[in-house]
Amino acid sequence: MNLIDARTDVKLVLSGLWVTTLLVFAYVDLFGFYRADLINGVLAGRLPGAFAIGQTFLLLTTVYVTVAALMVAVSLRAPARLNRPANIVVSLFYALTAAVTLIGETWIYYIVGITVQVALLLLITRVAWTWPRGPAGA
Repeated sequence: MNLIDARTDVKLVLSGLWVTTLLVFAYVDLFGFYRADLINGVLAGRLPGAFAIGQTFLLLTTVYVTVAALMVAVSLRAPARLNRPANIVVSLFYALTAAVTLIGETWIYYIVGITVQVALLLLITRVAWTWPRGPAGA
């Protein structure tokens, strides 16, 4: 039997990659709650790197996660002329900010999770960068 491998629309690919990235993002953070150092820091109102957990930190964290979540909808609904640059800029920003969190990190689960996340984000950049083009004037 010959299987047909249908081409998936670039918008669906980007949206799926953002969903996958968000799942990895969420689970890496959730797994952190199995670490005594993080739990004790959270209970004391601080995170490693001298971040105080307060209104500002939680608001900025919510904005950070919300932008990534909204990229699922942007990828599906925005026109290509907006969609492509949005995916390139946002994915590169998230790849950079995720990579920075690896500085000084020693926990292997976190290193693996963030490395997967960065790889997914760079794949988003590549897919958006190579967005299919039609004939000029079409």
